Amino acid sequence: MRDSSPNYENLVNATRNIEPDRIPLYEHIVAVKVIEEVIGAKFAGLYQSQNLADLRIFFKNYCSFFRQFGYDTVSWEMCIGPIMPDSGALGGHKPGVIKDRNDFERYPWDTIENLFFDKYSRHFEALRQEMPEGMKAVGGPGNGIFECVQELVGYENLCILSFDDAELYADLFKMVGKVNLGIWKRFLNEFGDIYAVCRFGDDLGFKSSTLLPPDDIRKHVTPQYKRIVDVVHGFEKPFLLHSCGCIFDVMDDIIGTVQIDAKHSNEDSIAPFSKWVVEYGDRIGNFGGIDMDVLCQKTPDEIKAYTIAILESTAGHGGIAIGSGNSIADYVPVEGYLAMINTVREFRGDQL
Repeated sequence: MRDSSPNYENLVNATRNIEPDRIPLYEHIVAVKVIEEVIGAKFAGLYQSQNLADLRIFFKNYCSFFRQFGYDTVSWEMCIGPIMPDSGALGGHKPGVIKDRNDFERYPWDTIENLFFDKYSRHFEALRQEMPEGMKAVGGPGNGIFECVQELVGYENLCILSFDDAELYADLFKMVGKVNLGIWKRFLNEFGDIYAVCRFGDDLGFKSSTLLPPDDIRKHVTPQYKRIVDVVHGFEKPFLLHSCGCIFDVMDDIIGTVQIDAKHSNEDSIAPFSKWVVEYGDRIGNFGGIDMDVLCQKTPDEIKAYTIAILESTAGHGGIAIGSGNSIADYVPVEGYLAMINTVREFRGDQL
């Protein structure tokens, strides 16, 4: 049995599309409710505290879970969208706060960066203080450009705006890109030392296509991605994009223009994980693999067999990290989740 001590360089190498010493486990999110059930401790309520001592207890439990169950990194992000004043058109299904040029001009764009750090700096500091030896975090400021624009406008209204006021439509992406870039620069200066891999999630697609026309993504979204990714690379860190949906039409742009290092999220009803690996594995790392329907509906034995098939089919294909195709939400059965991670750990020869 090999040493199962964590080493964040395994995930760094997988992100850089270098075959790591051992296949890393990776999740975009593991719901705290699931973690509580797995470790048998209640600590979720401490997350809302602004007291550093409470937050340290929260992160001690949270980080210990990732350490105990075979991860090399701790997945942690704090999202920009909910911090934006009067947001919620995406996550909360509220009416968009920006409907026209006057709304755009009145919006308090210059307050967002300070609001983000006023609320979340203590969380990042507590994470730093409780990070286990050999580990670092993956994540950072969550939400990408498209999701933040939707939080302020709403998806349907954004599509209408693209026809009714093309100039405002373009300016929204530019302004959100400027704000998010400022947050990322400050984050990397203040907390970059505890992060091995930087990441945001920005769902650009659904089951059959992208949510915006591919040319709109190329014109308005990927240029803003590139500004952030360039800064991340300037800090000598790799960048991982989490994006759900059928986004094959823009993947060459995301890889070639934005220059992401790895991509996460897959769904068998769109394409098997093997297609992502075969199509893009010579250029980027590929994370995920285990379809959410499998995790939620199959037996532990079936999940084990499915996971072994993924591991065997992706072996030798560069940077691979295995986990769910999306995230471990609170509705994912714990026994299915544990079947997946224990199969990976047994496959790579961990001391369980």
